[in-house]
Amino acid sequence: MDKQRFTLGLRLPTDPRWASIAGMNLRDILIDHAWCEQKAASSGISLIVNHSDKAELVKVMTEVVAEEWRHFEMVMTELKRHNFEFGPPRNDEYVSALMKLEVKGGSKAFQLQEKLLLNALIEARSCERFKTLSEQIEDAYLSDFYYQLMISEAGHYKVLLELAKLYNPEQQVLARWDDLLKKEAEIISSLGVRSDRIH
Repeated sequence: MDKQRFTLGLRLPTDPRWASIAGMNLRDILIDHAWCEQKAASSGISLIVNHSDKAELVKVMTEVVAEEWRHFEMVMTELKRHNFEFGPPRNDEYVSALMKLEVKGGSKAFQLQEKLLLNALIEARSCERFKTLSEQIEDAYLSDFYYQLMISEAGHYKVLLELAKLYNPEQQVLARWDDLLKKEAEIISSLGVRSDRIH
């Protein structure tokens, strides 16, 4: 795949040490990944419920939710393949920090923009992490597994961004996206290398 496609505009790439250390904490990574997919599906359902009057959003997000849930099932299969037990969710400091960037108030369209862009940012970072794992993890099967997920997450990031532009002025959306990318880089830098988490 085109390398540029998967830079996704992220201002700060993942520390190269992350994937090599993460590979030694595979159980924790897979458990955290499973919960990430579950939360992504739940976020998509929430968007559908809260914006059921927007036909294109409902159509697109229904497809995304179905795919996120398939990913959850795929990661659960990987846990079983490695004889790992599923575990409880852990506090996602990365997502918690991102959610604090959400601007409250304004029109319903603007509120939708904020939700879509924050979700798109999570998908973009997930895509970048999956790319890193696909290139560095020693297990050949998991390398291909994360390569395929990388492609899928890139598609999710793009459709979320397009939905934001569908319901809001494009210039406004892109300006806000640029602002969020800068702030996301600061969050990534502040969290350091956490080898037991996807984010």
